[in-house]
Amino acid sequence: MDVRVIGPAGVEHHDPSEVPELLRSDVGVVWVDIPVCDSSAAEFLHDAFGFHPVAVRDCVQRNHISKMHVYADHVFVVLHAPEVGERGHVHYVELDQFIGQNYLVTVHGPLNPTVDPRVAAIDTGTVLQRVEQRPGEAATPFALSHLIVSSLIRRELDLVATLAQESGRLEQQVMLSEERENPEAFLAQLFQAWYVLLAVRTMAMHSAASYDRLARWVQFSPKRVPKILADIADQFVMVQTMADGQREFLHGVIEFYQTLISTHMTVAAEQSAKVGIQQNDDMRKISAWVAIAAVPAAVTGFFGQNVPYPGFDAPSGLIASSTLIILLAVGLFLIFKKKRWL
Repeated sequence: MDVRVIGPAGVEHHDPSEVPELLRSDVGVVWVDIPVCDSSAAEFLHDAFGFHPVAVRDCVQRNHISKMHVYADHVFVVLHAPEVGERGHVHYVELDQFIGQNYLVTVHGPLNPTVDPRVAAIDTGTVLQRVEQRPGEAATPFALSHLIVSSLIRRELDLVATLAQESGRLEQQVMLSEERENPEAFLAQLFQAWYVLLAVRTMAMHSAASYDRLARWVQFSPKRVPKILADIADQFVMVQTMADGQREFLHGVIEFYQTLISTHMTVAAEQSAKVGIQQNDDMRKISAWVAIAAVPAAVTGFFGQNVPYPGFDAPSGLIASSTLIILLAVGLFLIFKKKRWL
């Protein structure tokens, strides 16, 4: 873990064993940053600060929603930042904070093993570089926390802006009505962007609720603190609103594209049905004419047997067979005509 003291002269680094003495002295803001809260770190939080076991437990295990606890002399806050992983999966990068009258403790994780640990330290690292140049911006623990959370919020806004750009590109492809070999894959891209926006919106909404409650319940700090907490809550509400708006836009694009695909499929099905009906009509006509044409062959075949029959070897036999052929053919024609096969 890293122990820093932010005073008028700048940022000083100390050993963790010095924390109890630093907390008793008025040397500035004591900032303890813990990359991973393992068993030794949890013991340190309990012994050096006397934090509640429930809050320490929340630092050790993963939390799936934002939460806050207000104590007599400090507050505990759990936040999440989004990190987009493979196939659009959104990882919840957790940041826990203990904010007291003269100290700030930041605890990172636990993280999914697939997430680069450096991602968790982006905001604290950015703020550390900032306060090293301008230490006066972190004159109080709440001001320091405000800088860290504001950095997290800016990254969320940047992600929403990136998704807005991606949504515009996808919407342009939909409006151009380009033919695609794999519409399911394109639809998956649309839903992936929509899902990331939903995750960002959910995180911002939970965080806004936590900070709104903090602004109303913190009693141990100066009057300026509720305003700082309310400002953070407003920033999270802004992220939520922007993500909501972009999500609604993308939802409209998805619905339009699904309607477009459904319409194309319906038209294709109608055309296929027309072709099938036409083929059935053609087959009926062919079958009818084949049946009619089969009559002469059947009659002549019968009368062509080497068996004597009435009119055998006489003109009357020819007349009779010809008449039978005509009558049967005309009868079949009339039947097929009545059935609209011809």
